[in-house]
Amino acid sequence: CYSGSLPLMLSMLFMQLPIATAATPKEVLIIINDASPTSKAIGVEYAHKRNVTNILHVRCSDSALSQPNETIGIKDYLSQIETPLRAFLGEHPSINFIVTTKGIPLRISGADIGEGFSGTMETSLDSYLAALDYGKLPGAVKVQFNAPKDGAVGTAWENRYWNARTPFTHAQFGGYLVTRLDGYSLVDAQNLTTHALSAEKRLGDGNILLDVEPDFGLGNKSSQPAPIPGTPIKTEDPWNTWNADMLHARDDLAARKIPVELDLNKNFVGNRDNLLGYFSWGSNDDHYSQAAYNSLSFLPGAIGDTAVSTSARSFFPQKTGQSMIADLVAQGITGVKGYTDEPLLQAIASPTIVLDRYTSGYTLAESFYAGSHFVGWTDVVIGDPLTHPYQTKTKVASRKSTH
Repeated sequence: CYSGSLPLMLSMLFMQLPIATAATPKEVLIIINDASPTSKAIGVEYAHKRNVTNILHVRCSDSALSQPNETIGIKDYLSQIETPLRAFLGEHPSINFIVTTKGIPLRISGADIGEGFSGTMETSLDSYLAALDYGKLPGAVKVQFNAPKDGAVGTAWENRYWNARTPFTHAQFGGYLVTRLDGYSLVDAQNLTTHALSAEKRLGDGNILLDVEPDFGLGNKSSQPAPIPGTPIKTEDPWNTWNADMLHARDDLAARKIPVELDLNKNFVGNRDNLLGYFSWGSNDDHYSQAAYNSLSFLPGAIGDTAVSTSARSFFPQKTGQSMIADLVAQGITGVKGYTDEPLLQAIASPTIVLDRYTSGYTLAESFYAGSHFVGWTDVVIGDPLTHPYQTKTKVASRKSTH
């Protein structure tokens, strides 16, 4: 038995536990594209709902009008978005979270980092912003991707917030946590914050679904979540590693008595409602069913990810190609991660870390970024960054800036 004092024991315990965060609207900047009625509607409503006063107005191509407009060239991005953004951030050093909206381009073409397999660097605009000025940070590591057989050639930055257990601040970690309010429609994008606020008032009773694809092997759950891989990256991780991460996540959640369903059957799981979390292989599952995917429905506060290379390639309906996270948004999910272009499995969010942080009271943005290896890559996090439906159940830490 332990013979030390009770206060010391409690102090040691809390040092080991994830600590919930108390993020505030003052830390959030929302970017509105004045050329897009959709962006303006989403941004104004979000600012009102969350009492956000930091608003940056830009003018660029309206990505809500057409799929080609979802991509912006690097020159237009720099002049129309990054230049005014830098001016704003210079006068508002307390910003930690940036919110983009439907109507702001999804992808940057021709940047100095990103996925270059096609011959031109293609980078998620949000992930590019997340890595803003990483090159000036001491110890920042640029990752080289040289995996042409797997469709990944390019560069990204190691995410300095990966697997962190402290509240995020720009001052401590550099960069920003960037999320997007987007979906097939204006209403879908607006519902992300509506669902977040509803869950924060009262989180419903539901399961977290982890749909393993056993054909890929179950892997070694004790080895997951794996640390950030070294550079250069010459091959994609074995697919059994993400299955192993789901198994690890199940064990952690079950130990904390959080309802979770781990499905090890070959059939792709459908016909589940009242879900509070969802991780699956999406259309990469050998037994994928679009009908089953579209039969899933979510409670307010639900989050997830799918191990699908181009799940966020567009927020316009697609007739062909891989499964879309926009479907999950339309089906009620509150937060979900996706990818504009080939990320490799190494970039898919760790179910163990994301669900541990989120159910321990961290914000949606902190949870997804803590579980993601890279920034300046192809990642897109959909949802209101302040979402925190579990926060009232856990210890809340102070978010003191070091500026």
